Amino acid sequence: MMIKRTLNNQPSATMETQRENIFHTRCNVLENICSLIVDSSSSCNCCSTRFVEKLNLQVVPHPKIYKLQCINEDGELIIDKQVKVKFSIGKYQDNVLCDVVPMEACHILLGRPW
Repeated sequence: MMIKRTLNNQPSATMETQRENIFHTRCNVLENICSLIVDSSSSCNCCSTRFVEKLNLQVVPHPKIYKLQCINEDGELIIDKQVKVKFSIGKYQDNVLCDVVPMEACHILLGRPW
C-alpha cells in the first residue's frame, strides 16, 4: 500500500521551481580525466585557469575582453583569454572554445552556446 502511494505521488509546484538544469560528469582531455558541468542557464563556456595551466593548453587573446564581477573581495576580473579544448565523453568527441576563468567548481563549464 505504501509503495502505491509513493509511485502515484506527483511533484509539488515548489519542487518544479528548483533548478534542475545542471549536469555534472567527467570527460577526457589529452588523456586526463576532467570534471565537466553542463549548465544550460549559463551564457558562456569556461575553463579553469588552473586546468589550462596544468595541461599546458594554448591560449589565445579574447576577441571581446570583458569584466567578471567576483563574489569574493577580489573585485572584478578581466577575462582576456580563450582556449580551444578537445574533449570526449565516452565515444562522443567535441571541440569547444572556452573563456579562461579562475574557478574551482570544475575544470570545464559548458553553457548555452555549446
